[in-house]
Amino acid sequence: MNGAQVIIQEINREAEQKIKYILDEARKEAEKIKEEARKRGESRAEWILRKAKTQAELEKQRIIATARLEVRRKKLSLQEEYISRVLKEVTSRLSNLSEDEYLETVLALLKEALKELDVKEIRVHSNEKTLALISSRIEEIRRELGDVSIEIGSPIQTIGGVIVETKDGNMRVDNTFEARMARLESELRSKIAEILFG
Repeated sequence: MNGAQVIIQEINREAEQKIKYILDEARKEAEKIKEEARKRGESRAEWILRKAKTQAELEKQRIIATARLEVRRKKLSLQEEYISRVLKEVTSRLSNLSEDEYLETVLALLKEALKELDVKEIRVHSNEKTLALISSRIEEIRRELGDVSIEIGSPIQTIGGVIVETKDGNMRVDNTFEARMARLESELRSKIAEILFG
């Protein structure tokens, strides 16, 4: 072999070694890049999965909170319905008291009004039935109330009870059932709710 061929072979061998080295390095770099990409992909996938789990948990909590609010709203609505029924029943029973029970109630309402007004002459307003009852038993009522002058006033729309006013009409106490229930409504509602729902 001549010297030129040896040099060419040596150059070829070195070139092949360099090519092999470059290819090996390129493969290593490619593997490294692929591994980094895989790790980034896994990391990204884990991040996406964590994000999805967080969003799912938040959605679950939102759904639970919404459901709880809906249950609470329905519960309150039912409670309100039952309380209203009880109040209607109370109103119905008040308007259907026996005459003796009703007279006792009217006397108590008159006494309370007299105490509040602190007068000896009053005018009483109520529905026609109550005014007729008071008129028919006026002497008995006067004895119960003491030395009081009672004037029967004009009829009003009410299920029962009385409005008591001074003769000059300057002061009045509304002891109709409706007015008393309105004044005591929040307390009545609380007591009814406690009895019904604990």
